[in-house]
Amino acid sequence: MKNWIFRSLATAMMALTLAMPASVPAAPAAKNPPPTPPAAPAPEPHPEIREAIASLRNARAHLEHAAHDFGGHRAEALRATDEALRQLQMCLKYDR
Repeated sequence: MKNWIFRSLATAMMALTLAMPASVPAAPAAKNPPPTPPAAPAPEPHPEIREAIASLRNARAHLEHAAHDFGGHRAEALRATDEALRQLQMCLKYDR
């Protein structure tokens, strides 16, 4: 009888051991990374070129409303200003 209790107890222990999975983590727990700060807004691309365009447009408006032709130089300055504006616009398109 003593053998029977011992065998029954050993069998029950074996069954419980095999029924319970081993609790070993698959990988070490990763620490939570610190939250990333929100991204700063991107700076305006080529602010100098955009300022130059605005200045040339302002200068062109002044030249158009000038009182005199200045011996044809005002018309030539308007053409040069238009060409400069065209070139600056092409610079901005090329960068994209």
